[in-house]
Amino acid sequence: MPTRDPAINLKSLSKEIVAGHRAALARAITLIESRRADHQAAARELLQMLLPATGSAMRVGITGSPGVGKSTTIDALGMYLLEHGHKVAVLAVDPSSARTGGSILGDKTRMARLSAESAAFIRPSPAAGTLGGVAAKTREAMLLCEAAGFDVVLVETVGIGQSETAVCDMTDFFLALMLPGAGDELQGIKKGLVELADMIAVNKADGDNLTRAQAAAAEYNAALHILTPRSEHWFPPVLTYSALTGTGIDQLWQKVLDHRTAMNASGDLAARRRTQQVKWMWSMLEDRLKARLRADPTIRAQVKQTEASVAEGGMTPAIGADTIAHLLESSRQDPKSRPRE
Repeated sequence: MPTRDPAINLKSLSKEIVAGHRAALARAITLIESRRADHQAAARELLQMLLPATGSAMRVGITGSPGVGKSTTIDALGMYLLEHGHKVAVLAVDPSSARTGGSILGDKTRMARLSAESAAFIRPSPAAGTLGGVAAKTREAMLLCEAAGFDVVLVETVGIGQSETAVCDMTDFFLALMLPGAGDELQGIKKGLVELADMIAVNKADGDNLTRAQAAAAEYNAALHILTPRSEHWFPPVLTYSALTGTGIDQLWQKVLDHRTAMNASGDLAARRRTQQVKWMWSMLEDRLKARLRADPTIRAQVKQTEASVAEGGMTPAIGADTIAHLLESSRQDPKSRPRE
């Protein structure tokens, strides 16, 4: 078992987080994002200590293609929530950040009003790692934000590939943002995304776009009727709104509240969170196994050889997987070859 850094006073840090100290929250998130084994051990202990203070926040995932206005929407929604007494945390799941540096840093400048508020907290995703790793850190950051007293956590995804599923699997409500002018856009909409969505909201419903936005909403609403909703107790509504003018933001949030009421009454919310916890456990287990493969130089070299054999066609992927699984099993059985975590 890895030993944690003795210099980290977890009891003091946990008390500061529960007291709502933003600097302590930022330090704790930096701790969970660290790849050092002692920091990871400390992060696990800290999360366990804070667990009783988590779970009460409303977790809302937000996705949409680039240009749909996610940042402007989050800024407008966040300000609306602050005006109604909420504390809002904004997190991001951005698997592209390992290559490009991510988008949330730029988005933060477009959340000018929200980022200036003391009752709001905006945090980018880790700057490196696979989608699974980024998602795991975001889940942990979400728990820390809840422990710090943020009662609404908005989780943004760049809307690329499986990041949508990852965010859906860590939130209570999944909001898909769309652009006006359904027509051709409707042809390209991903069935999987629509099936995940608890609501579709068409942005930029203002000025000359208003009629097009209303037509798009009607198209999306018709499309939803031929798909199976995530819950038998909730049919995803389709709304139009304008993040620029703020029109419709109140109705958008009311639907989130209506969904929570319906899910609580049916027991679906508790069931969804239980399922998410189990998925989280398996995701973290996969990350731990991969970390073990990377940690031992001997195993790492053998894995490279296996990869080369599979790539060159000298070994089938199935045999390659068996070979690597055998390496892990041998490492577990031989304490001398087990990497120090």
